[in-house]
Amino acid sequence: MRNFLLGFFFLTTAFIHGQILDPVSWDTEVKKISDNEFELISTATIDFGWHLYSQEVPEEGPLPTVFTYETQEGVALEGNTIEPEGHTDFDKTWGTDIKYFSDEAIFRQRIKITEAVGVIKGEVEYQVCDDERCLPPNYVSLEFIVDPQLAAEERQEEESKETTSPVIEPVVTDITQAPGTDLEAANQTIGKQDNQRGLLSIFIIAFLSGFAALLTPCVFPMIPLTVSFFTKQSKSKAAGIKNAIIYGISIIAIYVLLGSLVTAIFGADALNRLSTNVTFNIIFFLLLVIFAISFLGAFEITLPNSWASKVDSHSNRGGVIGILFMALALAIVSFSCTGPIVGTLLVEAASKGGIAPIIGMLGFSLALALPFALFAAFPGWLNSLPKSGGWLNTVKVVLGFLELALAFKFLSNADLVLQLHWLEREVFLAIWIAVFGALALYLFGKIRLPHDSPQDHISVGRLGLGLLVLSFVIYLIPGLWGAPLKLISGFPPPIHYSESPYGVGNTSGSTGNSGAEQLPEGAHLGPHDIISFHDYETGLSYAKKVNKPILIDFTGHACVNCRKMEDNVWSDPKVSGLLKNELVLISLYVDDKRELPDLPENISALSGEKFRNIGQKWSEFQQLRYKANAQPYYVIIDHNEKTLVEPSAYNPNVEEYYNWLQEGISKF
Repeated sequence: MRNFLLGFFFLTTAFIHGQILDPVSWDTEVKKISDNEFELISTATIDFGWHLYSQEVPEEGPLPTVFTYETQEGVALEGNTIEPEGHTDFDKTWGTDIKYFSDEAIFRQRIKITEAVGVIKGEVEYQVCDDERCLPPNYVSLEFIVDPQLAAEERQEEESKETTSPVIEPVVTDITQAPGTDLEAANQTIGKQDNQRGLLSIFIIAFLSGFAALLTPCVFPMIPLTVSFFTKQSKSKAAGIKNAIIYGISIIAIYVLLGSLVTAIFGADALNRLSTNVTFNIIFFLLLVIFAISFLGAFEITLPNSWASKVDSHSNRGGVIGILFMALALAIVSFSCTGPIVGTLLVEAASKGGIAPIIGMLGFSLALALPFALFAAFPGWLNSLPKSGGWLNTVKVVLGFLELALAFKFLSNADLVLQLHWLEREVFLAIWIAVFGALALYLFGKIRLPHDSPQDHISVGRLGLGLLVLSFVIYLIPGLWGAPLKLISGFPPPIHYSESPYGVGNTSGSTGNSGAEQLPEGAHLGPHDIISFHDYETGLSYAKKVNKPILIDFTGHACVNCRKMEDNVWSDPKVSGLLKNELVLISLYVDDKRELPDLPENISALSGEKFRNIGQKWSEFQQLRYKANAQPYYVIIDHNEKTLVEPSAYNPNVEEYYNWLQEGISKF
């Protein structure tokens, strides 16, 4: 089941990533309101996982959707283009609320017609993004047929004009595919790596969580009871192994069904939206706090006893049905320990959307089912199991502290959205230091909780774990004074959302800009004082002069994940060192709105028309040469413009990105 789901997902994404992405299609229609009033309707159909931005976005945010209509005699626009309600969520990168549309968006424009009109022409400019990349601005021509007969006549007239007009061949530079790499295969690899990282990380975390649930006092003691049942009921060893396998598969099926129900009820895309909703973040926070308090021993969360009794009575039927009810009985009886873990996993998986809840439950149930199935099949292995004791409650309490720490991530999300500044970075870190400090004291035996057994000493394992937690607390402390704390990046609020955004005692102007005076001609000072060129030919010429390989950075001013790469990956000293000293950086902005001069080389090879702006030129350059149109997109080339290593897309793993840069440099 796991291999099938992952294989299907990876094959699908590999197929998508091997092409130029075009996730939005547009349809038009005209609706008659009265004799001289009409409504021009533009419908955007948006592929799953992508979102289209509103017509109204903050000035410093992403690019808005813009409709323009050709001026025509006898046609007057009435008001602005009306858009649907859409979704509005807080975006950490832009630091404000952003409105967007998913699945489908219908835009309406009222017009008044006083003369006979066949066709009304318009255009929509828009940008779309998903969770890992953004596409450059796109321009789509719109045609609204008001009178089909007149429209046909007007089209015929236009075609006759075109045949008599002289054809002007565009003069363009050769920007076809560069040598050195099979770019379609490279793009497929990028797609596989990006999605594999996301789903496999969920699977691994869920698997470890399932193993942790196995070591709780509600589940661990049930292993010998289950083995005893199968030993007595099975007439032969082969029958025992068969029943054990069915039992394990039943446990997996129950939890995977739970993940499937969550996805089906809320919808894969809705789950992702819920994760950024203020109300649901507060609900998630309260749920995790309740789960944590339960694990710490204040009370137990249990399902009604009648459920367990009814299910247990059916388990005596025998056969596959009886085994299935036994697995269901295990899920119900152990709910006080597994429920909080399952709930937390589903909340975390919901933030990823798609089939993440299913993959999460698959990993959790696999870890839970394997020991039951294996020990039921081979009862002799039971002798190697440690005896139940106070250590089981210790595992449960440790999980309670972890749940409590994780809860504040969701409260922080709500605070960021509302911009209340109640839970700024320093406050968040102070809470985590207190929580993990208390956990360290608990592990050292300085704190006792209700269900702890009395003990006059602590084990070596407990001491080791306590030292590890104490080390983590010491690591967190410098964060109160502005340390980046990359180990927990993504959990606390961003550095700018704090009382001292530049660190205690520092201001935005405290770091000098001495490198700015030594910039090469045509260069700019980019993120982290990295010298970059915004023109390809200028950067290429400079790279030849200093004899260094080139990193082409296809980026955008409105590209969220481009900023994440710059903030979280390029900021690493190893990475920034390579970008400053070993490479020439050429950053090509595909959404640069500045106009180009009227020169023959500024004609599009795709449309034969003049480029609208600089961004369109670099977007076409990326499409024609590298067969890709998503950002961020990184390519390392030599002076002959040969690709030295497979291109890379969004990759938040610093070590992997650093190794990729090193590989490209070594091949220069």
